[in-house]
Amino acid sequence: MENLITVATQVAILFALIGVGFICRKTKLLNDASIAGLVNILLIIVTPCLVVDVFQRPFESAKMHALLIAFLISLAAHVIMIALASVSFRHDKNKTRAIFKCATVFSNAGFMGIPLEKAILGDEGVFFGIVYVVVFNLVIWSWGLKIMGGGAGWRKTLINPGTIGLAAGLPLFLLSIKLPQVAREPIHMLSLLNTPIPMIVIGYYLAGSKFSRVIQEPGAWLSGFLRLIVCPIILITVFYPLRHNLDRTMMLALITAASAPVAAMVSMFAAKYGHNTEVSAGLVSTTTLLSIITMPPIIALAMAIL
Repeated sequence: MENLITVATQVAILFALIGVGFICRKTKLLNDASIAGLVNILLIIVTPCLVVDVFQRPFESAKMHALLIAFLISLAAHVIMIALASVSFRHDKNKTRAIFKCATVFSNAGFMGIPLEKAILGDEGVFFGIVYVVVFNLVIWSWGLKIMGGGAGWRKTLINPGTIGLAAGLPLFLLSIKLPQVAREPIHMLSLLNTPIPMIVIGYYLAGSKFSRVIQEPGAWLSGFLRLIVCPIILITVFYPLRHNLDRTMMLALITAASAPVAAMVSMFAAKYGHNTEVSAGLVSTTTLLSIITMPPIIALAMAIL
């Protein structure tokens, strides 16, 4: 019960920040152009700074080993969900099939997962949560882009905010290089923006969402269930027999990332490549609201048994 209250409190804090974004849209303090600017700042500046900041620590062989395991498990989790999505939505209409598949596979591991990992697990949680985000970027810019009709996109698969940050931060960790304060402090300050700004962005989009369109789509209910419940339960099931051999913080961080709602990138891809934006945006918004109910018990369960 204590774990449940702790997680629920942290989720409620994040939703309070989401409420700020909701109010900003309703009162017209923010508009689409300003939100687009905030998203660019998040992707281009804040995400790489967050990765570099997390890797500003002395090298430990045990942590590096756990990091590699986290990468393999995150990759396996995405592959499993791709297989599950391919089977679950093979008969859906072309206009929604790609959306439901991507919604099943891709969680909001960066915008929603990282802040929650920071709040519950501290810097250690973010250290491993970043790995899930890197794998997310690799898969969404390859398989996800192809499914949505954007081509192979191999350059973006290898060169994106997550991999750029990893390329800059990982060598610093491997060589135990500590940046000078004049560089380290600005990077750290920018990394702290990864909690409030994403929540405000999510709240802004929630305020403009039409939930009725999602309710009419049976596939949306299934993809939401797979995303919020099945994916994290699969990870818990995999971790349970291995719990004495794996880093506990790593397991909890990956489960937190996997339990996050549908990624905002799914809606962005849908808009860019001519898919149904009402369904995609509605899925992101609906699962975000439902996650306040689903994430606390799932993460609390993981904390109790792992």
